[in-house]
Amino acid sequence: MNTIKNLIILSIALFAGKVSAQQISSAELQVTGLTCSMCSQATEKSLKTLDFIGAITPDLNKNLFAITFKKDKAVNIDQIRKKVEDAGFSIGNLTAVFNFNNTKVDDQGLAVAGTNVYQFLNAKNQTLNGAVKASVVDKNFISGSSFKKKAAQLKSASYADGSGLINGKKTRIYHLSI
Repeated sequence: MNTIKNLIILSIALFAGKVSAQQISSAELQVTGLTCSMCSQATEKSLKTLDFIGAITPDLNKNLFAITFKKDKAVNIDQIRKKVEDAGFSIGNLTAVFNFNNTKVDDQGLAVAGTNVYQFLNAKNQTLNGAVKASVVDKNFISGSSFKKKAAQLKSASYADGSGLINGKKTRIYHLSI
């Protein structure tokens, strides 16, 4: 009996992991503070330590990194930010392609997809399906002045600290703009 129970739990865990693993397929990352090719190389080297990154194509003229993620790995957006900061720089903009599968966005703009929770600033009362390109507009993913401007407009506690209560549990909420 315990074997069947364990197999059911394992199946649910594998299915949940697979859903979240395919949620973000690629991203365009703009890094600020880069002044030379050594800065770009340091950032690329730091990002390559993340096991979910498949390929990185830097554009030194625009300080952009085109990133492709591995299909079988879950992407952690906060780890990308940390690796850029570990290299000594900061994120100026992060736009990613999210793959939604009948993800419902409620009247507050809140959506749960896999293990991630998203708060859409400009999408409410709709169902997202397929590839959707969106920008992460949380603190440390946009410039400080842009964040202050958005925080003043939204006046939301979850936007200010990047988390909120979901089903009674403090949860990381990514704020997105489509």
